[in-house]
Amino acid sequence: MTSEHIMNTYSRFNGVFVRGNGIYLYDDQGKEYIDFIQGVAVNCLGHANPVLSNTLAEQSKKIMHISNYFWSDTQLKLAERMVGLSNHNSLFFCNSGAEAIEVALKLGRKFGRSINENKYEIVYTKNSFHGRTMGALSVTGQEKYQKDYRPLIGGVIESIYNDIESLESKINDNTCAFIVEPVQGEGGVVLAQKSYLQKARELCDKYNALLIFDEVQTGIGRLGTFYAYEKFGVIPDVICMAKGLGGGFPIGAVLGNERASKTFVPGDHGNTFGGNPLGCAVGNAVIGELVDKGVLKNVNEMSDYFYGKLEELKSRHKSLVELRGTGLLVGLAFESEAKKFTDECYKKGLLLCTAGPNVARLLPPLNVKKDELDKVLSIIDEVLTSLE
Repeated sequence: MTSEHIMNTYSRFNGVFVRGNGIYLYDDQGKEYIDFIQGVAVNCLGHANPVLSNTLAEQSKKIMHISNYFWSDTQLKLAERMVGLSNHNSLFFCNSGAEAIEVALKLGRKFGRSINENKYEIVYTKNSFHGRTMGALSVTGQEKYQKDYRPLIGGVIESIYNDIESLESKINDNTCAFIVEPVQGEGGVVLAQKSYLQKARELCDKYNALLIFDEVQTGIGRLGTFYAYEKFGVIPDVICMAKGLGGGFPIGAVLGNERASKTFVPGDHGNTFGGNPLGCAVGNAVIGELVDKGVLKNVNEMSDYFYGKLEELKSRHKSLVELRGTGLLVGLAFESEAKKFTDECYKKGLLLCTAGPNVARLLPPLNVKKDELDKVLSIIDEVLTSLE
């Protein structure tokens, strides 16, 4: 096999993986790796989860795809389940996080224009990451991703994350929406302060703008609550989701409250594959595991254990300067480039990714066990010792 037929858009590790099981991946040479990337928070139940595999097999024998001119039983069930777990009333299904962001941006623009022709500005945050499609890129506050694709969409305004004064200076009568990540994942695993999100809610209410939470990486149980907003006690108007919702199968969703959702009418947006019966069947199975079978409880228990052990490591290794994150979205911040650390972990059979130049990100499956965390902690300890 050769990689020359694939566009060069990723700096990839050298391995070619052929199968997985739970936290483990196996390459074409038979080497075993512990995967704490899990598709960048996608495989929330690990690799080859039997519940998801059986669901895919059974649903594929019934119906995989129909046009959205019709209803499917799995779509209606998933919509009812997701709305029932939220403070919202309806949703739109798509296939990915970037698509979900595009839906939310269009929703914000039309919402604003329904009030005032000049109410079209979208406020976003510096160092954010919302995706690589043109709209999502326009509200991604990182110049390295934007510079070669200008001009981007207009009417977007950057603010400073976790800075209330900055937010107050940017949101006004012309603002139709403010989009924010409850935790900046790609931006370094930086948590939003509760007071900051509360102020965002207050300002959006004052100026009649939509508050949009990008929960693509942080939602679907990653922080220990089904939706990330529950962790912060601030209810947004719109939530963008994907990644963990399908446990490895591509599916995304945009959830809205009544004032946001009623903005769209037939023809305003569409999606050929969004909400297909196969993806929705898997989404239902994921929710069944997380909510009904106690995986969310496991997230909180394992998070407490993992952070406790990482604090012990931090006390022994001075190169590890800060622990970040919450739930099972974990960041290890270093004084120097984190890639040295993740490269050494790879050599020892542990797969991690970076989040900015100095942070390593750990994204275990949400059903991870204590003994599996212990194996990872041992490798991290070895690598830190070797680098020091």
